[in-house]
Amino acid sequence: MTANLRGIHHSAYRCRDAEETRAFYEDLLGLPLAAALAEEREPGSGRRNPFVHIFFQLGDGNYIAFFDAPGTATPDSFTPVHGFDRHVAFEAGDEATLLDWQGKLDAAGVPCFGPIDHGFVKSVYFSDPNGLPLEITTRVADHDAIMATEAGHARAVVAEWTAKKQAAAA
Repeated sequence: MTANLRGIHHSAYRCRDAEETRAFYEDLLGLPLAAALAEEREPGSGRRNPFVHIFFQLGDGNYIAFFDAPGTATPDSFTPVHGFDRHVAFEAGDEATLLDWQGKLDAAGVPCFGPIDHGFVKSVYFSDPNGLPLEITTRVADHDAIMATEAGHARAVVAEWTAKKQAAAA
């Protein structure tokens, strides 16, 4: 099967405040603000819900985006979640760059832990001002070989996991 999806154009999340989010992603992380679309109505439904949709450009030409829509935000919208529920992983070119990022985040007062060696990547973890879990990761030298090996038995691992989970639930 050929994947005809070329990549992720953008991932979008809710934010508390467009300016606070801009300062974090543009000033701290260095991602340029690429677009800011202010609208009075939701696309599709036409429902009145004033919002701004902001986009930050990544080095590969893709984007991370946010909606500041105060009329539909609730305090629960910004409750920190477990990284298993949702997180965004940015990629650094090498381990030295990863460690530089960790130092920059620490110096800015952004709690950052790691690096964690996952075998195929090394990562540091932190959160943005909206409670969104973030990761900066870098590939280890054997990354591609490790992923190729994993691809060879991925379906079997999923099938085994599914059977184990079903047995535990029974």
